[in-house]
Amino acid sequence: MPEATPTDAEDGVQIDLISGARMEGMASMEKIRLILDGVRDGNIVILEEGLSPDEESKLIEVTMTEISPDEFNGIEIETYPRSETADRSFLDRLMGRESTKKLTVIGPANQIQTLHKDENLISALVSRK
Repeated sequence: MPEATPTDAEDGVQIDLISGARMEGMASMEKIRLILDGVRDGNIVILEEGLSPDEESKLIEVTMTEISPDEFNGIEIETYPRSETADRSFLDRLMGRESTKKLTVIGPANQIQTLHKDENLISALVSRK
């Protein structure tokens, strides 16, 4: 990913759109580092396919260890609600496996505020630092 220059950051908010194909071959901690590094830089990260419930829990756990009052306030994370049958086979439902086929928006807690969320829309207000 190209690095933002200081003038870019002053003009707006960077949004990183990460495809499912890019995340597919990564280990869970690699995904979490990719997300947190982007958010710590003040970027909004949008995942095409989201994280598994275990990865989402680990993301929150790692975030909590990295919070510091002067540098990093944490993350705000919103995911489309999962429908019970969408994108899941009968075997997945039987085995209790969750689908990761959902859009996820992650950003710095002090810059992103969720205004509205339903099964078709995530509306967020993003501010500069």
